[in-house]
Amino acid sequence: MEIQYVIINFIILTVILFFAGRKTVKRIFTSRREKIISELNEAEETEKRELPVFSEEALPFDETIPEEIFRERTAAEKKLEALYAFEERELREIHRLMVEKTKKELMTSFSDAVKELFSKEPYYSKIRAKEEALIDKILSEITLTAGDMAYLKHHDVLYVTLMSAFPLSKELVDKVDKATTALLDTVGGKTSLWVKEEPAFIGGLRLRIGDTVYDGTISEELYHFERRLNREALTSDDTVKEITEDFLKTARNFKPQINKYQLGRVLTVSDGICWMDGLADIMYGEVIEFECGERGMILDIQPDKIGCVIFGEYEHIESGSRVRRVGRIASVPVGENLLGRVVNAIGDPIDGVGNLFLTEKRPIEVSAPAILERAPVDTPLLTGIKAIDALVPIGKGQRELIIGDRQTGKSAIAIDTIINQKGKNTVCIYVAIGQKESLISEIRETLEKHGAMEYTTIVSAPASESAALQYIAPFSGTAMAEYFMYEGKDVLIVYDDLSKHAVAYRELSLLLHRPSGREAYPGDIFYLHSRLLERSAHLSSDLGGGSITALPVIETLAGDISAYVPTNVISITDGQIFLDAELFHEGQRPAINVGLSVSRVGGSAQSKLMKQVSASLRTKLAQFRELQDFTQFGTDIDDVTKKTLDSGRRLMATLKQGRYQPLDSWKQALILFAVSENLTGEADLEEKAYENGLFEFFEKEKATLTNTLKSGEKMSPETMEEVRTAVKEFTERF
Repeated sequence: MEIQYVIINFIILTVILFFAGRKTVKRIFTSRREKIISELNEAEETEKRELPVFSEEALPFDETIPEEIFRERTAAEKKLEALYAFEERELREIHRLMVEKTKKELMTSFSDAVKELFSKEPYYSKIRAKEEALIDKILSEITLTAGDMAYLKHHDVLYVTLMSAFPLSKELVDKVDKATTALLDTVGGKTSLWVKEEPAFIGGLRLRIGDTVYDGTISEELYHFERRLNREALTSDDTVKEITEDFLKTARNFKPQINKYQLGRVLTVSDGICWMDGLADIMYGEVIEFECGERGMILDIQPDKIGCVIFGEYEHIESGSRVRRVGRIASVPVGENLLGRVVNAIGDPIDGVGNLFLTEKRPIEVSAPAILERAPVDTPLLTGIKAIDALVPIGKGQRELIIGDRQTGKSAIAIDTIINQKGKNTVCIYVAIGQKESLISEIRETLEKHGAMEYTTIVSAPASESAALQYIAPFSGTAMAEYFMYEGKDVLIVYDDLSKHAVAYRELSLLLHRPSGREAYPGDIFYLHSRLLERSAHLSSDLGGGSITALPVIETLAGDISAYVPTNVISITDGQIFLDAELFHEGQRPAINVGLSVSRVGGSAQSKLMKQVSASLRTKLAQFRELQDFTQFGTDIDDVTKKTLDSGRRLMATLKQGRYQPLDSWKQALILFAVSENLTGEADLEEKAYENGLFEFFEKEKATLTNTLKSGEKMSPETMEEVRTAVKEFTERF
């Protein structure tokens, strides 16, 4: 009765609420719906509305545009740019995950199909019939490795494991036992044979002697097929169908192949570092693979254990799991198809454009070219920046350090140099180490905007990546550059920056329990960068005459170039471009400190014209800086000193140059000649109107003289007088 009473009361209450409150509920939901619709309409109208575009040329602010509105607009544009960059990265990541998911699902269906195929007749009987032949083939290949011999010195027994998908006959087991016993009798050792069944093998046999595995199972064939599948591009359903049919055809005609490799065991994992035992024959720098599919590289070999860095995520690598020797030194794909792409430190594309179809690989670490394989550095690599090409020239095959405090324009010089290589048959590699992803995306967009990505590859190891990937990134970029160098091409490679690379290596070294030294860096930090930068060279004509020009970037703290890592890299390179924070804040861009900047190649990397024009520039600038420091105290100066100061200021103004505005060599020589000869009159050289007008005047009205300058040859006295007269003519017009 009580239950019935409760039910009746509930029904009555529901009816009352329905009739009394339906209008209120409807009103609430109706108003909410109208508000959402109005907000959507307002958002659409905002998107359609044309907003005024303010460029940098509009500065200082137009009186009709309030400064607050301009700032708000600029801030909004920056937020939108960041949002678009974020969305682009997200789309690329979604595309990558979708491809990976498709391949995993495809691989799972393959495995299921193969299991079903070999569980039925006549395939089941065919596989069982091949077991004896497979054992004979394995036994014909077994040997004792150096690691096995070392193990037997400390232990009397070497463990042998025979595994199969199905129960084996006693005759086959005895054959394996007899062959392995005879093998160890030659060195005075004993064996302990273990026989196991493993249905996951699907079919075939696997014999393990010590660390060495002789694998003839179907699951091993599936493993190799999965690796091939990961290199394939799943562009359509037809592609998937072709891959499926090809694999099933291979499965039906299965002929076991013996794959030889070594296995080890994970001891501990933490902070991207894995310690293992086994794998006694492994080499430094070799690649290993974990059961979960992640890979790593050997960086430490001790008597009782091996240390490696993990390239990917390490959270799902468990202690006690198996680790497999891949059988090759860490390598990256190389080739023409890399141009125009953004790849990570191991050469996988991360730009969302599609897979890379590259068949050739190069080890990330190789020996640098020998002295006899090199040629002198005698060809200029033009940056398009007046202050560098005139005062600190760079030659093809040179290693020129760009050094300075944070936010002084180091990366800007490197990007301008890459942009200036357009049409000069020079391949560019930009290695971004420890940078923000948004900054790398911005650099890519800048290069695309100026048409430079078509001959450039960006190797990205952002700050969000592990220290291991940041460590190998410059070596990977150099391997990609070496491919083009040995093909006879000129390459420019930028390492931005090696300070963060040193920090990544310090982190890895401390985790690998290596003793720290000065500023907590390991003792081999000098060797690390020297073996990297020594690979930049100008090859002899016998080897094709290719070159790698390196522009490493180093960040200093408060201009301290005597710090440990800056000192190391300065001693390795062929000169440095020092960017002064004080000059930068004074408005001198690029903020190159001429006194501390030097090129050890010097005039050998300049055209005869530029060498002639810039011969006295360094002296004039040094005099100007010294006089400027002296006169800042308000001392009375004579007319000669005033003239020297005025000439120096005009020269400094001439050396100012905007970003992404590289100049041809003849234009640089022309304007520097005009300023050094005091032919510019009272023209304002800060605005660049005089400079651009002079170039246009020569191209249109002095074509013959312009062609003479473009040849790069030294000006004769007659030519010099003609140029002087032409500049005076333009100055009078201006």
